Amino acid sequence: MSTTSYAVLAKARSKYSRFLSDRDYSGLLACQSVPEVMVYLKSHTHFASVLSEINERDVHRGRLEQLLRQYLFNEFDSLCRYDSSVSAGFSRYVVEKTEVEQIVRYLILLNSNSTEKFIFQFPSFLSKHTELDMVQLAKAESYDDFLQALSRTPYYDIVKVYKPDSKGMLPVSTIENRLYGYILKNMLELIKKKTKGSERTELESMFRTMNDYSIFSRILRLKKYYNLPPEVIRANMFPEYSSLSPRLIDRMCQAESSAEVFQIMQSTGCGRLIGKIGYNHASDISPRVQYKLAKKNIHFSNNPSVVMISFMFLSEIELMNVISLIEGIRYQLDTKTIQSLIIH
Repeated sequence: MSTTSYAVLAKARSKYSRFLSDRDYSGLLACQSVPEVMVYLKSHTHFASVLSEINERDVHRGRLEQLLRQYLFNEFDSLCRYDSSVSAGFSRYVVEKTEVEQIVRYLILLNSNSTEKFIFQFPSFLSKHTELDMVQLAKAESYDDFLQALSRTPYYDIVKVYKPDSKGMLPVSTIENRLYGYILKNMLELIKKKTKGSERTELESMFRTMNDYSIFSRILRLKKYYNLPPEVIRANMFPEYSSLSPRLIDRMCQAESSAEVFQIMQSTGCGRLIGKIGYNHASDISPRVQYKLAKKNIHFSNNPSVVMISFMFLSEIELMNVISLIEGIRYQLDTKTIQSLIIH
């Protein structure tokens, strides 16, 4: 292993060692108000520098999340500056993932006639790294305006085929699936082109397992909340990027109940993780699996690229833990409920 590779491993693990500890989470859960949480984060955690400009008595979720996401992006970008065969591709993946999050968020707001809210969580730091015209997107008031904002990006050809229905509603779930399928395809192609041996095996296993659980969660959600027929659910899958067989995915799509979907998934090798992670809601399963895989890899993998991407996944989960905790205290949820939202 090269000196640069050792440096990436050491730096990623050093950054991970500063993540919130059990003691930190206990301290945060003991806080009685959002200002108390902010004081704790500023005084005892690695978020201190990024939160220094926030007045703890006037915390706006949109501004807070923007600052934390910028901090996360900068942390990962600092790792990608090292000489790695896939670091540029990982940087691109992070940007694409953020772009898709913003596109989907805009479409949800467009469906609810609330596009004016987009600006409140506008990730200004992204503007330096993207071809997506974020200012134009923030100003868009219609679907045509939205498409114009996407016109110079690869997302335009994916999204343009969809039109609002007779009620002016767009199929956000379908569009979201197509967009995430696009960036997953790019990531797996990069891995195949730039890596080999155990590095390729570990990276492909991580992304394919996460897609397996994304498929599982999507089937559950589309059955439970949308009551869609099997053929429509099947059209929202990307089995070519999964380790699950098309036949098994079809069986889950055809299942009569959520319990049957669970039973089919748990009959697979990767599906046995469900019984090992501990979860409160079905929606918890996919991120908890991601956390388990990333935590294992950041400790035990000897491949810098695997440790880098694991660090990114763990950073995102920690960020959402902080936001869930702050929102739980803001809305005066009991400690046990808030604790159930935290993946740690």
